[in-house]
Amino acid sequence: MYLPPFRYVAPRTLDEAIALLREHGDDAKVLAGGQSLLPLMMLGLARPGVLVDVNGIPGLDRIEADGDAVRVGALVRHRAVETDPRLRAACPVLADAAPLIGNIRVRHRGTVGGSLAHADPAAEVPLVATALGATVEVRGAGGARDIPVHEFFRGYLETALGPAEVVTALRLPARGPRMGYGLAELVRRSGDFATVSACAVLGLDGGGRCTHAAVAIGGVGPSALRMRGAERLLIGQLPGDRTLDDAADAVRAEVAPESDVHASADYRRAMARVMARRALGAAVARAGGESRAAGPGAVRS
Repeated sequence: MYLPPFRYVAPRTLDEAIALLREHGDDAKVLAGGQSLLPLMMLGLARPGVLVDVNGIPGLDRIEADGDAVRVGALVRHRAVETDPRLRAACPVLADAAPLIGNIRVRHRGTVGGSLAHADPAAEVPLVATALGATVEVRGAGGARDIPVHEFFRGYLETALGPAEVVTALRLPARGPRMGYGLAELVRRSGDFATVSACAVLGLDGGGRCTHAAVAIGGVGPSALRMRGAERLLIGQLPGDRTLDDAADAVRAEVAPESDVHASADYRRAMARVMARRALGAAVARAGGESRAAGPGAVRS
């Protein structure tokens, strides 16, 4: 397979990149890591006439962990997310998600901003961003704006990015005291996108009761989804096995996946329950609760 013909441009500033995107409209695509765009082009599913390579633009590859927030630049590679000690201390759930992405070659090239803009409903970065209630920073001809993650993802491979807008960073809350997290995903083979994935983030008070609960499931809809019913069951409760089982049952009842060539809707629904239960158990353990020992940061089945 060969790439279709295209014009390649490498702007040196963000303003120049935005101007090029405005000039060429729908015929232009941003090139960052290229781990999603180039395969689509080789398969003939995308045929942009202009590739705007943003890798030479300074300032988009920074990780900043300061106080209550973590800011990850759009050009930060997944491998950097996996290995940066500041990010691991401040937002360990994102650091633990990174090794689940593709393989080592993909992680050395793929970027956080690219994963967000591609908006695959089974991808790890959108899943964690959804669970954490993150904010996506974007910039276009009209200036910069912040988009809450629940408004950023609009459907399968669809985002709220406007014409000539570029993702510049992902902003996430830093881990607080007695906050625990868990990740679990079902894959057919190592490196694949998850058939079903789950991310749970729980906060406990001094008495061990749940004060914060976020459960996100990937692979069961057009984007990663928050499980509001399960979250309501957890708030104010001591998160023992019975409570976590009830929350996982609520996840199974709440999701409405479709069947495809990889799995039936019933199987995805059942596995959403299993992955949610595993993620919740790990989250409680890391928060200092009573569930099983935490084990690895992320569990792949």
